[in-house]
Amino acid sequence: MQSQTIDPAKTELNHHHAAEASVGHHEEHPDHRLFGLYVFLIAEGMIFMGLFGAYLAFRATLPVWPPAGTPELELLLPGVNTINLISSSFIMHNADTAIKKNDTRGARIWLAITAAMGATFLIGQVYEYTHLEFGLTTNLFASAFYVLTGFHGLHVTIGVLAIVAVLWRSRVPGHYSNEKHFGIEAAEIYWHFVDVIWIILFGLLYLL
Repeated sequence: MQSQTIDPAKTELNHHHAAEASVGHHEEHPDHRLFGLYVFLIAEGMIFMGLFGAYLAFRATLPVWPPAGTPELELLLPGVNTINLISSSFIMHNADTAIKKNDTRGARIWLAITAAMGATFLIGQVYEYTHLEFGLTTNLFASAFYVLTGFHGLHVTIGVLAIVAVLWRSRVPGHYSNEKHFGIEAAEIYWHFVDVIWIILFGLLYLL
């Protein structure tokens, strides 16, 4: 039998090719995180559309809407809250624009302002709840009002927490940059979604 000798140079070359193949294989995988976020938001949007559809069905089928005796909703506080939330979307966009220019400090400032505006919206909503003249079980309109605004308020809360989490992670040098900013971009997209849902909700509950 002939003994086989192992050539160290060939072995090292094979390992090098294997490593390159592994890296190349890893780089072939596209980043589907934004796609996953859009799918999630579409699913959430369908839930809201179902709630909006139920509200419109109640409104169309009942002879009087809101039911007789329901106190009229005030527009001042919800109107201010609406302006606040719409404005916060522009502020949030500034954070995304800043990080794409490698301006981490600017992005952190805009993120902090957006989170504060979101928290202000929630405080305004809680204040409105405590001063309403009807409760959750007063009538069908009251139940629909609390379900719609409460479900949206839950999403605003999640959005504020997400922005705070992104703001916290931005403290790490180099964590976000013009080439790596998915967290900020995802938070911005989610915040715009929350904003659009509120505009629809405000129109249905307060203006129609």
